[in-house]
Amino acid sequence: MIILMRTYLLAGLIGHKLLWQVLKRRGSAEASPARRELSLGTRFVKLVKLSILLGIVAQTVVPDEWVVAWISPKLFISTNPDVLRLAGVATYTLGLIVAILGRVQLGNNWSDIETAKVLTKQSVVSHGVYRFIRHPIYVGDLILLVGLELALNSWLLIGVVALMPIVLSQAVREEKMLAETLDGYDKYCADTKRFIPFVV
Repeated sequence: MIILMRTYLLAGLIGHKLLWQVLKRRGSAEASPARRELSLGTRFVKLVKLSILLGIVAQTVVPDEWVVAWISPKLFISTNPDVLRLAGVATYTLGLIVAILGRVQLGNNWSDIETAKVLTKQSVVSHGVYRFIRHPIYVGDLILLVGLELALNSWLLIGVVALMPIVLSQAVREEKMLAETLDGYDKYCADTKRFIPFVV
């Protein structure tokens, strides 16, 4: 059962990353600048993102027994994690669906978090999941990570919670930029919630 769960989590991560890469390549060159144009800070953020991804993949494939034997059993939240794992898989699935829908529905209006900018032909996207929240990719990815850490019974959940204010503040900065330069974005903001449908 645990092997099946870990396989599902890993397949979701790989599918998520592959979809992003495919859609990025299909998108305009403006949305993904050439490597030589990236600043040192942007390259650093990309390296941090890659490191986090590799760490999550490693965490997903390393069996619990190895963690107990090599590191410490204190890295686990519960000694009887069955309910926690089920809740984690459900949460992970919700986050994965929201993030993927958000990315697909955003189309060519997307740019990486570290190179966020208003594109020349960008338009306001207000259909699908964007009818309910303005940042489904950020929210979906955070929900996905919370679910993954719960499913893995890991105290690294605290790291995800610590990451939330950083990611959500980036979303707020992007909103300000879009409101200043993208026609119709102010009205879209007035008609939708930022992170939680009908709430916030």
